Amino acid sequence: MVNVTFSIPDNLKQKMDSFTEINWSAVAREAFSEKISDLEFIRTFKSKSRITEEDALKWGAEVSKRLAKRRP
Repeated sequence: MVNVTFSIPDNLKQKMDSFTEINWSAVAREAFSEKISDLEFIRTFKSKSRITEEDALKWGAEVSKRLAKRRP
C-alpha cells in the first residue's frame, strides 16, 4: 500500500481529533473510492452517449429557463 500525504485546515484537524475512535485513513480511502466510482461511471456513460457538448449546454440552458419560470 502507498502512503499519501495531504494538507487540511487546522480547524478541520481539531474536529477530527475530537473523534479518536474514527479511523480517518479508512474514511479517506472510502471517499476516494466512491469518487473514483462516480467518475468511472460518468466516463463510461459519456463514452456511450451520442449527445454532443453543444446539445448538453443547449438543453441545460432550456431547463434552467423553464425552472426560472416556475419560481414565484
